[in-house]
Amino acid sequence: MPEIKGLSHIELTVSDCDPAARWWQEVMGLVLVHQFQGDGFEGRNVIHPTGIAVAVMTHEKTAESGAFDETRVGLDHLAFEVANRQELERWAAHLDEHGVSNSGVLDAEMGPTLVFRDPDNMQLEFFVHPSAEQLAGKLTDDDSEDARRLLDEAEQRRIRSQAEES
Repeated sequence: MPEIKGLSHIELTVSDCDPAARWWQEVMGLVLVHQFQGDGFEGRNVIHPTGIAVAVMTHEKTAESGAFDETRVGLDHLAFEVANRQELERWAAHLDEHGVSNSGVLDAEMGPTLVFRDPDNMQLEFFVHPSAEQLAGKLTDDDSEDARRLLDEAEQRRIRSQAEES
């Protein structure tokens, strides 16, 4: 199987790319690195110091179908991993300071989560990703052997990485 190295970037269609880019900078801490325009569209690339890259784009043909709704076909939500619950609490306070409505820290089934929305109503989350060991504990008899194998391999990589750091 060919390998995937990681997530490269995400491009979001927004109602107006300038205020959207400002929101991603002011609220999420990304930096504007490039503005572009093409035939029938314009966009702004913003990048977080971690390397997360987001492009916000406005198209002349963008449908005027109202605010984003994750129940329609397409993106459901975009989640950003944070280290722990304390970091979620710091983000909740930061969002409050910027007037961004949010769920507060939720104890979701897969792990602590903080849900909020961008100016176009796109659902975003901060999420404390469970370890492979924690995920393996949630597997049932209905889950595949491949899932068990992948989680076992991920846990072994985590253990090796920790050993190398010591």
